[in-house]
Amino acid sequence: MSVHYRFSDLRELLAKANEEKSGDQLAGIAAASERERVAAKSALADLPLIDLLNNPLISPETDEVSRLILDSHDPAAFGPLRSMTVGQFREFLLDNQTTENELKSLKWGITPEMAAAAAKLMSNKDLVLAAAKIRNVTRCRNTIGERGVLGIRLQPNHPSDDIGGILLAAFDGLMYGCGDAVIGVNPATDSVEAVDAILKAIDRLITAFAIPTQACCLAHITTQLACLDHGAPIDLLFQSVAGTQAANKSFGINLAMLREGRERVLDHHRTRDVAWGGDNVMYFETGQGSALSADAHHGVDQLTLEARAYGVARAFDPFLVNTVVGFIGPEYLYDERQIVRAGLEDHFMGKLLGLPMGCDVCYTNHAVADQNSADNLMLLLAGRRLQLFHGRSWCRRRDAQLPVHQLPRRFGCPQNLRPASRPRISGLAPAEWDLPKW
Repeated sequence: MSVHYRFSDLRELLAKANEEKSGDQLAGIAAASERERVAAKSALADLPLIDLLNNPLISPETDEVSRLILDSHDPAAFGPLRSMTVGQFREFLLDNQTTENELKSLKWGITPEMAAAAAKLMSNKDLVLAAAKIRNVTRCRNTIGERGVLGIRLQPNHPSDDIGGILLAAFDGLMYGCGDAVIGVNPATDSVEAVDAILKAIDRLITAFAIPTQACCLAHITTQLACLDHGAPIDLLFQSVAGTQAANKSFGINLAMLREGRERVLDHHRTRDVAWGGDNVMYFETGQGSALSADAHHGVDQLTLEARAYGVARAFDPFLVNTVVGFIGPEYLYDERQIVRAGLEDHFMGKLLGLPMGCDVCYTNHAVADQNSADNLMLLLAGRRLQLFHGRSWCRRRDAQLPVHQLPRRFGCPQNLRPASRPRISGLAPAEWDLPKW
C-alpha cells in the first residue's frame, strides 16, 4: 500500500527530515515514523538551495537573527552553489576534489539553513569526513585551530568561587598540558565582585608563569563589562547565544549588546601591555534545544536553530565557539545516540560556516548515557580534527551535577590517536613551581 506525504512549508520539511531528537518530539514537529523521515529527506534532497535563501523560516521583519543572516549573505560567494539542490550540495561537500580553500571561499554564501539542510542528509560518517576538511584558525593571546593541534579549555570551577580552589584546579589542569584554548571559569555567583576576583586571579596566574593562553569568566556579558569598568582584565568576552531573537532575549541579550561588548573589549586590549596575536575576542557557547527550552523556537527544529546560532556567532569573529552537547537534558537529546549525532552535526555545521568549533562532551544524570557514551563522541571528534575540548579536574561538574571527562582522559585522547591531535602546553613540573603570593 503506497503512502503519500505532504509537507506544508520549509519548516515542516526541515523538521521531519531531521534525525530523531526528543526535543523535536517535545515540540510536536518531528516525523511520526521512519518512513515519513525518509520521505522528508528525499524531498529535501531535491530542494534548490536558493529556496532556503528566498524563504526565511522566521520573518526578518520580526527577528533580528533572520535579518542578520540575510544581511551578511554574500551573493557572489553563493554563485557557484546557486544552481545546486540540497542533495547536490551534500555531494559537493563530500567530493574528494572539493578542497578546504574552496569551502572557505564559499562560507559567506552558505546560510545556516543551508548548512543544516545538508547535515540532515548526511550519515554520521559523512559529517565526520566533511568537517575534517576544514580548519578555522583564530588568534587572541595565542593561536588555536592550526593543523596538528587539539586545544583544551581548562575549566577550574569552584562551588563557592574560592580563588585558592580555582587556582589549585587550574594548576592541576596545566600539569596535564591542558588550557591552551582558554582558562575559563564558570562562576557559582554572577556578581561583579566574584567575577572581578576570578578574572584578576587568572590573569595573575597567566602573567606570573607566562602561560600562552587567555582567560575568561563565563558570567553574563553585562557582568563582565561591569567588571571591565572596575578595572578587571578581560581577554575573551563570553556569552551564550541562540538562533532566534526571542531565545537571545531570554538570555538577556541582543545583537547590539554583543556588538558593543566586542568593541569595548577591543578598545580595552589596546590599552594593555600584552602581545596580542589577533583580534578574535569573543567566546560563545550554544546547544541544541536552547530555543525550545525558552519557548522561542517558532516551530523550527533544534538542529536548524543551532545552525542559526552559528550565524549569530560568526558575525562577531569569535576566538572560539563551543557546543555544550547534552547539557540541557534528555528532554532535548534523550540518549547516547542522539547526543553523539548532535555533537557531530554541530561540529560540521560550525566549521562549514567558518567557526573555530569546540565541544563540551557531556550528559545529564537522567539521560540514557554514561562515560562510555562521552568517550565515543570524543573519539569520533578528536580523530577528525575537532579544534577544542573541555577539561576539568573533577569527573562531575559540581555546579551542575553533570558528568564530564576528567583531565587525564582528555589528555589521553589526543595522545593515543595520532600526532594530528596533540595538546600545545607542556605540563608544569613541580620543580618549576615558584608560586606567587595571592
